[in-house]
Amino acid sequence: MIAEAGLAALWFAAALALLQLLAAGLGLRMQASPSGGDLIAAVRPVAIVQGLLAALSFALLITLFVQSDMSVLLVAQNSHSAKPMLYKIAGTWGNHEGSMLLWVTVLALSGGAIALLERQLDRATLTATLAAQAAIALGFYAFLLIASNPFARLDPAAVDGLGLNPLLQDPGLAFHPPTLYFGYVGLSVAFSFAVGAMVTGVVGPAFARAMRPWVLAAWVFLTIGITAGSYWAYYELGWGGWWFWDPVENASLMPWLAATALLHSVNVLAARDGLRAWTLMLAVVAFSMSMLGTFLVRSGILTSVHAFAVDPTRGSFILVLLALYIGGALLLFALRAGTVRAGQGFDPLSREGGLVLNNLLLTVILGIVLIGTLYPIAAQAMGEQLSVGPPFFNKTTGPIALILVAAMAIGPLLKWRRDDANAVLGKLTAPVAAAMLAMAATFVFASDTGWMELVALGLAAGLAVASFAPLWKRNLLRTPLFTWGMVVAHFGVAVSLAGMAADSAFTKERLVAAVYGQPYQVGPWRVVLDGVGPAIGDNWTAVEGRLTARRDDSSTILMRPQRRFYPSPPTDTAEAAIETRWNGQLYAVLGEQDAQGRWQLRLWWKPFVTLIWFGGGLIALGGALSLFGRLFRERRNARRREEAE
Repeated sequence: MIAEAGLAALWFAAALALLQLLAAGLGLRMQASPSGGDLIAAVRPVAIVQGLLAALSFALLITLFVQSDMSVLLVAQNSHSAKPMLYKIAGTWGNHEGSMLLWVTVLALSGGAIALLERQLDRATLTATLAAQAAIALGFYAFLLIASNPFARLDPAAVDGLGLNPLLQDPGLAFHPPTLYFGYVGLSVAFSFAVGAMVTGVVGPAFARAMRPWVLAAWVFLTIGITAGSYWAYYELGWGGWWFWDPVENASLMPWLAATALLHSVNVLAARDGLRAWTLMLAVVAFSMSMLGTFLVRSGILTSVHAFAVDPTRGSFILVLLALYIGGALLLFALRAGTVRAGQGFDPLSREGGLVLNNLLLTVILGIVLIGTLYPIAAQAMGEQLSVGPPFFNKTTGPIALILVAAMAIGPLLKWRRDDANAVLGKLTAPVAAAMLAMAATFVFASDTGWMELVALGLAAGLAVASFAPLWKRNLLRTPLFTWGMVVAHFGVAVSLAGMAADSAFTKERLVAAVYGQPYQVGPWRVVLDGVGPAIGDNWTAVEGRLTARRDDSSTILMRPQRRFYPSPPTDTAEAAIETRWNGQLYAVLGEQDAQGRWQLRLWWKPFVTLIWFGGGLIALGGALSLFGRLFRERRNARRREEAE
């Protein structure tokens, strides 16, 4: 009965989404009458109950996975009774139907949170926002109930399940997908705010302040999800890389780029009442990218370790939803953009001008990634087979990204509205000196470093210094929390950039046919294969290499790379052994044994590679500090207004 109860809760939630949409639409049309006011008043509680029902449905699906109910088709296809409990729970969203139910649950709960907490928007704009949120949810409810029922029964019930993809049997599954979904759905909220504002024509600082926490939260979750996914792929896939420009990786990067541009734009609108129409457009673009990512992952048109292998019918359903939502929003923008009054003007040499440049560069990078991702798909549809890989993306986005970093270093040094060129040049003295010093040191000690890595290391040093500029000559104890957030986030970008450049410039790699007892040098490390033997885990067996590694006069360390076999489903995987030090990581992967009894062994020494993920964590922390700082200030201001009344 649990499956039937979960399906019933999903149907009731869908019905309430339809009721929410109709009540909001009719209420807005009849808002001058008492009945219109009653309809508008009903929208908030309906949105809250809808969110609770969706959450109940998802909780019941988790229960089915925990209980290993093999009479449910989804459980039988994606779980196993012997699987560890963590993977039973995480396996709930490690498949197409479960992940889509998680998506719509977060979407519905977000709508309920707007209804429960939002007090800054005027009644009409809030109602239109909840109507847009209900329309999005209704499409995904229909998708689940018609094309992707997560509670479908299997008759007769399976004796046991097929198990979860071994590449997903990792703690990263419990963390990476949910954070990405929170980010994607947060952008749907920004989209709904933009639609609501376009319907009512009320666009201004109050609207931006209401939307900003949702954009910030979505951006933080996307940053966490992408950073965690990068490290998960790095250690799990055994390729020794942290980003592969895989189409589905790009599908998560594109919403992040759009959300970053939107975040800066909404700050200008909230602080200086500028970029009104541009902010609305970016909200539409950001959600468009999250919808496009959903389509790419679930349409079956991509072959990727990240993609769900599903039938094209489901992809067509999502494509229709994408066309309806995004096409409708763009049409609404075209019809209503002329009614949105222009915001306040500003000089090019100002903080607003710097943020506009930031937006333009992010948009250009987004366009390049979008074209590089979709062009091979379009070419394949026309009978041409081609591949767009890392060389294209690195050469096209790399230089623009470096210009963007330079703009990030300058932007916080500028004043609002207008600034003086000579004053700005004076403020740039310390960052420029740091950049030149870093490039000179790199050139002296590593003269074979490529020009892009050399410039990147210099810009990382310059940005690291410039990121603290907002704190110069200020009382640090009285500096607002959101200012600290900006400082930490920008410093995190500098740290990540330094890690990326160091990994690209200084990594040493060696592939050997290893003989027992023979030392092999990789960077500063001497690695010896002492032997290979069996190992066993909860639901796998393995061949495990026993390595000893020594650096200079340091003590010997032990490393245990494995080649694992999972019986359900039958899959072989390579499990890398990684030794982390303050200045980098030693990375080892065990391959196959050849006819002479030698073992293929791939070794990397990756200096300062951990800075990539440490910087990503700082970026997310900075966003979280900004979010809480903004919320605290809004709450304090609201309390003061209440006391004044």
